[in-house]
Amino acid sequence: MTSALFPTFARADLAFERGEGIRLFTPEGEEYLDFASGIAVNSLGHSHPHLVEALTEQAKRLWHVSNIYEIPEQSKLGERLAAATFADVAFFTNSGAEALEAAIKTARRYHFANGQPERYRLITFEGAFHGRTLATIAAGGQAKYLEGFGPKVDGFDQVPFGDLDAVKAAIGPETAGILIEPLQGEGGVRVVPNAFMRALRDLCDEHGLLLILDEVQSGVGRTGKLFAYEQSGIEPDIMAIAKGIGGGFPVGACLATNEAAKGMVHGTHGTTFGGNPLAMAVGNAVLDIVLAPGFLEHVRDAGLRFKQGLARIQDTFPGVVDEIRGEGLLLGIKCKVPNKDLIEALRDQHLLCVGAGDNVIRLIPPLIIETPDIDLALQRIEDACAAVAGAQATVEAGQ
Repeated sequence: MTSALFPTFARADLAFERGEGIRLFTPEGEEYLDFASGIAVNSLGHSHPHLVEALTEQAKRLWHVSNIYEIPEQSKLGERLAAATFADVAFFTNSGAEALEAAIKTARRYHFANGQPERYRLITFEGAFHGRTLATIAAGGQAKYLEGFGPKVDGFDQVPFGDLDAVKAAIGPETAGILIEPLQGEGGVRVVPNAFMRALRDLCDEHGLLLILDEVQSGVGRTGKLFAYEQSGIEPDIMAIAKGIGGGFPVGACLATNEAAKGMVHGTHGTTFGGNPLAMAVGNAVLDIVLAPGFLEHVRDAGLRFKQGLARIQDTFPGVVDEIRGEGLLLGIKCKVPNKDLIEALRDQHLLCVGAGDNVIRLIPPLIIETPDIDLALQRIEDACAAVAGAQATVEAGQ
């Protein structure tokens, strides 16, 4: 049967009808450990009772009214995010790509408001992924996402990952800011060193630039801090978030200081669905859990146990595992075999993960994961590595 969908996804022949906690279930009742989390989206797992209650209660009252009117839950979520971060204000969106679009526009308008409209260019980094819109694929700079979509949107100067001298050389009279993920997810679970983040902050202060962070994947507790930038002790001027803040419901936000957002006056930007009552009810429910005492400590402890277990597997299977990367519960295995081989072997073990650049697989379970499921996952990862190593040995013997 011919599909009525765009053929833009290479989908696995696998479907699920329900989820509970860190588990997904097929229509036939087969159970899988979900270490993909909808690509770092289901931060509190599937069917979390607090999120279900918040959404259903809001759905009974009001779904959508548009931003023509006050939306009290939107103001509440904005105030809570501002209180917990560097930010003063928030603009709510439906996705990470939209949050990045808002961040890019905010940076450009800041310099426009300062009487320097020529300052519109952003320095970005190789391996970055910022979304699928025309502007965000230009910001990411990856050829595979740019191909076939016409001229690349102007305004982005890409430099090698981690190369401070290249950043300095790229700064010019048209530079508006620096855009970076504190931890590249799609790019291969590559952590930006704290010293490099501090150096970028210093460069921005020295040259009057805005530091813009993409924490769409690394934010909302994923690294064991509410946001990954906290690890380095710096603060950005603008930050894009999404994924985990909605716990599975489409929510994104652009956060900024009052100074950075001063150009975003009435009529300069807008959204139809962003910040609607349903999304805000869920976002506030997510913060109820993530900001509760002890939650982020739990993420740090779980991440440490998981990473230590993966390191033991690396020692056991050096022909399969090259390196363990990441922070908190955003971890990656850099493979010595094609990463798709390990992804398929893990799926055979009923553990779901997701690929990344640099021949890496991402392991991004819900933040609510407990010790017994970490240990079960480690056993399944070990079994998958054994299967891959065995297949590799068979091929080598046949040669």
